[in-house]
Amino acid sequence: MSDGPKVLVVDDETGILNTLEILLRREGYAVTTASTGRDALEAVEAAPPDVVLTDIRMPGMTGMELLQEVRDVDPEIAVILMTAQASLQTAMQAVNEGAFYYLQKPFANDELLGLLRRATESRQLKAENKALKQEIRKRESRSGRRPIGRARSFTDILNLAETVAPTESTVLLTGESGTGKEVLARYIHSLSERSDHLFLSINCGALPESLLESELFGHVKGSFTGAVKDKKGLLEAATGGTLFLDEVGEMTPATQVKLLRALQEREVIPVGSTEPVPVDARIIAATNRELEEEIRKGEFRSDLYYRLNVIALHLPPLRERRDDVPLLVDHFIKVLASRSGTPPLELEDEALDALKAYDWPGNVRELENALERAAVVARGRSIALEHLPTRLSEAPTPRVVSEAPPQNPTMEIVERAYIVWVLQAEGGNKTRAAEVLGIDPSTLYRKLNRYGIEV
Repeated sequence: MSDGPKVLVVDDETGILNTLEILLRREGYAVTTASTGRDALEAVEAAPPDVVLTDIRMPGMTGMELLQEVRDVDPEIAVILMTAQASLQTAMQAVNEGAFYYLQKPFANDELLGLLRRATESRQLKAENKALKQEIRKRESRSGRRPIGRARSFTDILNLAETVAPTESTVLLTGESGTGKEVLARYIHSLSERSDHLFLSINCGALPESLLESELFGHVKGSFTGAVKDKKGLLEAATGGTLFLDEVGEMTPATQVKLLRALQEREVIPVGSTEPVPVDARIIAATNRELEEEIRKGEFRSDLYYRLNVIALHLPPLRERRDDVPLLVDHFIKVLASRSGTPPLELEDEALDALKAYDWPGNVRELENALERAAVVARGRSIALEHLPTRLSEAPTPRVVSEAPPQNPTMEIVERAYIVWVLQAEGGNKTRAAEVLGIDPSTLYRKLNRYGIEV
């Protein structure tokens, strides 16, 4: 078969099919033929051609109906309609519905060949423009939105993220709160083939179970009090794009079961409905929990874990990439200046030394908050040590667990100790503590109740 442009010729008259096939093959086209619209549609779905050349009047599916079906499969395929009974009305309808051209029989060979050249050139130009836009978008993503950092442990993760971004694989991001998991998720989406579609996100730990299910799977009118109209869930709304499930480890077992089914079947059943709705969203999940430990405790389903953990990316804490602190500081200062419309503030050496020496339990998010506070307190002057939160200039940060603990602590013991430590550092301010911990205040309140912590 020729390596030239692919043309599918459709006509119920065998003589015309054979004549056109011989003509087009001689001109270097790769030709396939079909004698019915249904056969032609199957050929398009199996191997999309560059051009479909079809008669209008055929038994069964007409050429106009085939035009609509082809455009549903691939709107970039050029469709040329042929007819011996031309009318102005039919010609206008064909063009309005997306036909490349309306050709009246009988026609000269040169007229047909000229049309095919223009049609294939048009398709090639559209493909090149699309590829160019994607390349420009990816270059912009790499230069403008690439997460900031030069530490080897961090750049290794970025390189792997860039490798898996163009695939459809589900990604699980792990790491402490505030390490930039959502930033990395958005970066992966921007480099994917889905970047022209929506990136939606939801914090699974910030909503009660009933509301989370409604947000994820949607609901129908009257399914519960307050459901005054049908609502599309995020899994359906993100079809064609990416859905980011933050703090997926906070899901209840019941919601985990429903999410697992949605991922397996690629469909959801809205709350209060019995009719499944197809979905096609790429899933990127994130957690600061040790999910394997949660599985051992019976709080997270192993089958859902393996469904999510196709590609695992672990973001290192900021204390393990201290050399990246100056880069992040420079970035955040410029962002703050852009928001306020003022020149970027200078950072005094003593202040920068304190920023580099601090352990940053809240990671990048805590650093950003500290700089935003300092910029406000500095009032347009350079940022000095006195403008930073007091915890940065006090004695070295105490350890949550001693060098030689009497026994190996469980994750619950460590988490409880960490929450108490942050609360103490923030003077009992639960809103500030939640920001440092990287969780919503509602999630913090649940953890305080769970661990019996009194503030």
